[in-house]
Amino acid sequence: MRQPLLADRGFYLGPVFRRAADRHGAVFVTLDRPLDVAPSLGVDLSYSVLADVVEELSGRLWEAGVRPSEQVVVHKADNVDIMLLTCAASRIGAVPVLLSPALAPDVAGQLLERLRRPWLITDAATLDGLKDIALSGLVRRTLSVDEAPGAEPLAAYPGAEPPLPVRLHPGEPALITHSSGTTGVPKLAVHCARTMWNRLVPQQAMGWPTRGETAALHMSFVHSRFYHLLGVLLHFGSPLVLITDPDPAAVGPLLARHRPGIVETHPNTFVLWEELAGAPGAPLSRVRSYGSTFDAIHPRTVRRLLDASRRRTPWLIQLYGQSETGPVAFQVVTRRGAARADGRRVGFGIPGFTRVRVSDAEGGRVPPGTPGRIEARTRGRILTYLGMPERYDRQLTDGWWEMGDLGYRSRLGALYLIDREVDQIDAVHSNLEVEDALMSRLEELREVVIVPGADREPVPVVCVRGERPLDPERWRRATDGLPAMAEPRQWRFEDLPMTATWKVKRVEIARMLGEGVRA
Repeated sequence: MRQPLLADRGFYLGPVFRRAADRHGAVFVTLDRPLDVAPSLGVDLSYSVLADVVEELSGRLWEAGVRPSEQVVVHKADNVDIMLLTCAASRIGAVPVLLSPALAPDVAGQLLERLRRPWLITDAATLDGLKDIALSGLVRRTLSVDEAPGAEPLAAYPGAEPPLPVRLHPGEPALITHSSGTTGVPKLAVHCARTMWNRLVPQQAMGWPTRGETAALHMSFVHSRFYHLLGVLLHFGSPLVLITDPDPAAVGPLLARHRPGIVETHPNTFVLWEELAGAPGAPLSRVRSYGSTFDAIHPRTVRRLLDASRRRTPWLIQLYGQSETGPVAFQVVTRRGAARADGRRVGFGIPGFTRVRVSDAEGGRVPPGTPGRIEARTRGRILTYLGMPERYDRQLTDGWWEMGDLGYRSRLGALYLIDREVDQIDAVHSNLEVEDALMSRLEELREVVIVPGADREPVPVVCVRGERPLDPERWRRATDGLPAMAEPRQWRFEDLPMTATWKVKRVEIARMLGEGVRA
């Protein structure tokens, strides 16, 4: 007998496609490149086809020997089949461990060491990058989606009968992802079905107004946010356009063809997609709801995206949170609100699910308008950091999770973000606020990041669209009235160190400047 999606207050990834197919039929799913695990299927698929692929893959994993509660690392080139392998492992009760393809091999090796001899699913190119890692002592066995020396191909188990689905207790580990790693080696975040349910339910409520609209997504397939959004969209029967290549030249025609009503990607990708606002075919003209999470989004970008839509009342939903907590605050920005929006405002806690507060160094509450450390209380918090329980405990005080950010609350309770604690520069009240001002005043900027120099002076690192030289006079006028800063360093956007979700690694940039890696 089939169970409802939210039965026992647990969100289980294994059956999501089959349940969506049973409920909504053959809703289309369009890819921008074929699946690595089934390239012959092409790019025009459906809920039903993907449900079949998940079940077939789960049969192959079971035939290979994967069993419930065993850890299964998915570490391969970026593609939609990361999602399908995750669902397949979850369907047989295994615990997917998602490692970004952007991780340096030595970092991936360190994360593998924290696991309990997991299975590894990879591909030839990724496995070749791990050649200096002693995998035989770290993993149980290595499976590959293609022909890879030293690995068993999944294709060696054709026709394997899919076993009956296995459901773990909702409090047991069900998914392991990693933090962004902006300040060092990422931490492994352990999720269970119950905490994932507590993240899913409020996001379903947010998705109700756009139920059934076509959704175009360019997101990290190894981040928990993707799976919660996927659960929302499948629940409401939304057609999907899943994008791996964010290049506007490729994305523009794809979106113009499908006219999505929902678009979600990383904030830095939205900056890149600003040029789609005036692209041929008006690819953003039918968008009703944009979704932004993972990082702060510049007000200039919000205005351009909303202005590109021809819908009467488009909006952007901004979620503030992190891998460890899920969204803890949200706000909805409309065209009218975008014109006067403060880019540092990230909204309010989610009623019934999250609370936020700002405290001083001793843990005491601070008055409205007073900067302090942002803390959150949430029912969606992870169980622990795998292999680092003491680090997890240090961030938790009486149920309040330290977010690592500085901010303040208004008299009405709205939360405002100032900076990450680790990024704070004494001479600048808020790096993020200055960056927002520069992005709004200089439309040619693709990105600007302020980091501390050798003497803790603010050093702006800028990226210009089309790699054109930065105009010194325009820069001088744009910085008028802002805190004194060093001369700008111009980099190519592609040279900025980033995480899997395109978060800029500020600490790494500061290190590179200090070591003279980049002038």
